[in-house]
Amino acid sequence: MPDTPFAALHRRPGRPLLLANAWDHGSAALLAAEGFEAIGTTSLGVAAAAGLPDGASATRQETVRLARRLGRSGWLVSVDVEGGFSEEPAEVAALAVELAAAGVAGINLEDGRADGTLAPAELHAAKIAAVKAAAPELFVNARTDTWWAGRPDPLPEAEDRLKQYQEAGADGVFTPGLTDPALIAGLLGELTVPLNLLWSPAGPSYRELAALGVGRVSLGSLLYRTALAAALDTARAVRDGGEVRPVLGYAQAQELHGQG
Repeated sequence: MPDTPFAALHRRPGRPLLLANAWDHGSAALLAAEGFEAIGTTSLGVAAAAGLPDGASATRQETVRLARRLGRSGWLVSVDVEGGFSEEPAEVAALAVELAAAGVAGINLEDGRADGTLAPAELHAAKIAAVKAAAPELFVNARTDTWWAGRPDPLPEAEDRLKQYQEAGADGVFTPGLTDPALIAGLLGELTVPLNLLWSPAGPSYRELAALGVGRVSLGSLLYRTALAAALDTARAVRDGGEVRPVLGYAQAQELHGQG
């Protein structure tokens, strides 16, 4: 694991990094102003804002553009790069170098594909190794979508994949969809790097995950989807004569976009 301020946030027993995920500069600035220690990006939010599909390797340009904007802010930023926008490890490594040069502290690299299948573990491990060789200071969070791939028993395959990803040089591993406390505890006992979990209303709370020993808790696309729901609720309230909840003032929003 690189010896960086971002990596250190994963090494605090009982206090995992709560990574709040933004989709543009304004949402990132709002989270940073609230005191969140690091900002992640959500590939769904970045893709949807550009009118493009998520997880389909269609948003490399938009992802890099946002990363450059956020990287100049001085915040600790981790960028969701889907599967690296390429099946070629050398091309994924080139992207990593570009992001590191932009000031990004880490990336999230996933093995899930748009069609619901998983990339071969050997290929994903090769991407991880290529990234760490090209940009060793970049924190690589290696994600497996085993729990989202419809496996009847995802644990054995997840354990095998995470072992390969660790050996390839991943600094942390991510298993979205895993919510069972007993399975989480068992998996933690096999890992030598921090475990990242996706917060879920159906799973343990942040405090419970902290007690289990999780190193990082991500919000994923939750904030983006919440913002969409709030926007729709407000439009409906105005149309139907309902109550409009207090919102961020114009001047406050303008100030956020002047930061960084």
